[in-house]
Amino acid sequence: MMMAVGVTVVYAAPGIESLVRVALPAGAVVADAVAVSGLLDRHDLDPRTLGYAIFGECVKPSTPLVDGDRVELTRPLIADAKDARRQRAARTPLPKPGPHAKTRRRTRAP
Repeated sequence: MMMAVGVTVVYAAPGIESLVRVALPAGAVVADAVAVSGLLDRHDLDPRTLGYAIFGECVKPSTPLVDGDRVELTRPLIADAKDARRQRAARTPLPKPGPHAKTRRRTRAP
């Protein structure tokens, strides 16, 4: 007797939050769950631009599913967080130390 796999497929974007519970045959993979969920058509998503995760951990569409998995459709990053911080830091000058600021002395290692 083949066991069914129950998973949740989720997608979130500004103003959108979709959660679909699907039942699949044993041996199903992430791509199967995404196809059955209907979220690609409902939100007009291009699967070539999406990433996939299970409970926040990146996976491939060919990753096998287990009962209770949460499959997440992830959008591509608009900007790299590290680059954005570097750009903000470059635009913002560092504050000048006040009159009571401590200066650090370098010490030599023994």
